[in-house]
Amino acid sequence: MKKGKIEINFELCKMCEYCIVQCPMKLIKKGDGQNQGGFFLAEYCDPSGVCNACKLCGIVCPESAIEIFKIISDDCDGNCGDDCKCGKGGDDE
Repeated sequence: MKKGKIEINFELCKMCEYCIVQCPMKLIKKGDGQNQGGFFLAEYCDPSGVCNACKLCGIVCPESAIEIFKIISDDCDGNCGDDCKCGKGGDDE
């Protein structure tokens, strides 16, 4: 299973809440802080590491404030083919 994480550029975020609605794992929520523009911030919270880098949050963000990262396991040689669990093998893009 792919694992991922996201980073939100808080100065670009305008709290449109599209990312909150689209995240299938419900890992993004409305935060308490505000950016320099006075907008409340979207916060990413994934303590269990269940983000799978599906990219939906980044696709719907009109400000391109979300960067998505796929986490690749260090203990894989990349030869796992179509049954890839680490992100190095197969055509899992």
